[in-house]
Amino acid sequence: MPETRGFEEEEALLEEAREPFITEIAKNIHLYNITSSAGRVYGNVFFSTSPMTLDDMSESVGMSKTSMSTCIRQLSEAHMVERVWEKGVRKDLYKTEDDWYKSFTEVFIDRWRHAVISNREAIAATKKRLEDLRNDAHYSETIKKVEHDLEKLRDAEEFYSWLNDVITLFETGAIHDIVPAKKEKPNKSGS
Repeated sequence: MPETRGFEEEEALLEEAREPFITEIAKNIHLYNITSSAGRVYGNVFFSTSPMTLDDMSESVGMSKTSMSTCIRQLSEAHMVERVWEKGVRKDLYKTEDDWYKSFTEVFIDRWRHAVISNREAIAATKKRLEDLRNDAHYSETIKKVEHDLEKLRDAEEFYSWLNDVITLFETGAIHDIVPAKKEKPNKSGS
């Protein structure tokens, strides 16, 4: 006959079972430019069966309410949590964004669109300076190096043009035509 456990013991086992996922989220969330502390907060909100207040999160993770507020702001900006409303509750409530594809897409677009724009501007400025130098250069060695650099920048331009097309696939949702989202329906029997 199986050993009977108390409720607190089972709750502790549940927390222990969740820990590997929470740890990995915290470890890898830097890819979203978010701190590992916010990753731990995310993991706790993710497993919560109902929306959580900052106080709930603070108690669950063992962080100050101020730190919790910073973490929630980071997660909100990354579209990973959202504020929800419940009748009769005055405090802000948060839950994780259910659509992981959406939150990834939003972060991917935000971060990479900015990078593409910045890098294209840098390429244009560098090309202008190199072209001006080539036009004023007196030495063939300098002109050769400028031509080499301009060729490298053309390769970079092609890459950022391609990356811009990839970003557009995400913005328009066409990425899902190429790589459909994996959404399995759970078996009603729970298995």
